[in-house]
Amino acid sequence: MSYQVLARKWRPRTFHELVGQAHVQRALVNALDQGRLHHAYLFTGTRGVGKTTLARILAKCLNCTAGGRGDEGVTSNPCGECDSCRAIDEGRFVDLIEVDAASRTKVEDTRELLDNVQYAPTQGRYKVYLIDEVHMLSTSSFNALLKTLEEPPPHVKFLLATTDPHKLPATVLSRCLQFTLKHMPPERVVEHLQHVLSAEQVSFEERALWLLGKAAEGSMRDAMSLTDQAIAFGQGEVRYADVAAMLGTLDHRHVLALVEALAEVDVAKLLGEVTILAEQGPDFAAVLDDISAILHRLAVAQMVPDAVDNSHGDRDLILALAARFTAEDVQLYYQIGIQGRGDMAHAPDLRSALEMTLLRMLAFRPQGFPDRRRRLCRSNLNLILNLMRIRAPLR
Repeated sequence: MSYQVLARKWRPRTFHELVGQAHVQRALVNALDQGRLHHAYLFTGTRGVGKTTLARILAKCLNCTAGGRGDEGVTSNPCGECDSCRAIDEGRFVDLIEVDAASRTKVEDTRELLDNVQYAPTQGRYKVYLIDEVHMLSTSSFNALLKTLEEPPPHVKFLLATTDPHKLPATVLSRCLQFTLKHMPPERVVEHLQHVLSAEQVSFEERALWLLGKAAEGSMRDAMSLTDQAIAFGQGEVRYADVAAMLGTLDHRHVLALVEALAEVDVAKLLGEVTILAEQGPDFAAVLDDISAILHRLAVAQMVPDAVDNSHGDRDLILALAARFTAEDVQLYYQIGIQGRGDMAHAPDLRSALEMTLLRMLAFRPQGFPDRRRRLCRSNLNLILNLMRIRAPLR
């Protein structure tokens, strides 16, 4: 039997298997249970958060022939075993018409699609039109769709999905119930990957899953695809070192060494760590991003220690580092880091931009450099005495 990728094998088949979209799940389940069905739904959100999956689950709920409630037989919990549910899962349900709007943008395609709207469903209870990337339709196509979208036959439901709802005409938006799907936070991604890999009997390290969760950038599908790649890269295991090498991620210990040099206010050590980093040819902009991320965790550790995550397996080290900084220093360093990240585009080279940002953090710290304190106090005292001498004759 051919291998099935994790993203397809673990695609949710009911609302209860859905991960991270509780607000949409609650609204749709209540609507199905109460029989308050709209004729057009619009699912929006970035790639890989479950727009098409939600639409297919809703299509199963509308056409499941077992366990339905009420006269219509519609259910919020499809059985997954009847002919309709299996056909939808396998992509062969006649009355679920899936359209890729990106490849069918012409008005002729839309008119051809709508010519069959008037006919009753062949196999199911409802004829469901699932139009993916609907924002790619042309203006003429939207105009051809409007009237049918507003008053379709009672046996027709429209399910629209898009990553860019701002490109949809207001006339289309006003005819649909819109649901915006959320990004997947790394915590939710890691939790789901732990469940999947445990069920697949794949050995893993939690730190490696955090790398995958952050690299996915809010997309569960991307996280599952990266996990497939990591399993192949690690010969059946998901290890931190392998995932870091696969993603080209900088060793976290080098970034922590930079933060420790900031804590010690040791400029020589700080520049030495940058030199060591330069030998590995890193992305210096990404290094500054990682430093800012650590400073954020330090601020959290100072305010609410229990809220510090263990995303790199370094929670104890972060708590220890937080005690070596003042709250003012952490806030100042973070602000300088964010500002320095924006200035990198104008720097002569990225390494010098990183070094200047780190030096600026120490130069502007409220306490100043430790070895300069006495000289600063003495110079300030001399300045005051000189001012007093100048003003004395004027009295």
